[in-house]
Amino acid sequence: MFRFLFRLAALVALSVSVIMAVIDATRSVAASALVMTPLNTSWLAVSPDTRSAFESFVRDKLGPLLWDGAIAWVLNQPGFAVFAVVAFILYLIGYRRERPTGRFA
Repeated sequence: MFRFLFRLAALVALSVSVIMAVIDATRSVAASALVMTPLNTSWLAVSPDTRSAFESFVRDKLGPLLWDGAIAWVLNQPGFAVFAVVAFILYLIGYRRERPTGRFA
């Protein structure tokens, strides 16, 4: 059951990654230059209230050092790449390993 949920979450994250990549590709063709939108910009365009609430939560509960060091760096990366990495990690968690059969232990 949990494997299914992780694989489903990986599918959703991969779908978001593809959508963001298509948007960036469309903008790149229109601008005749490579355009890669940071995750922070996309998040602020979709829902600025949740972005500010997430920042205040992290700064209050986990400390400003974590926000300035790690999370701000991740938010400055291209959104499609961040969601692709998240999809890959979730898929690895939900992956079913095949056990060798017919071999001696």
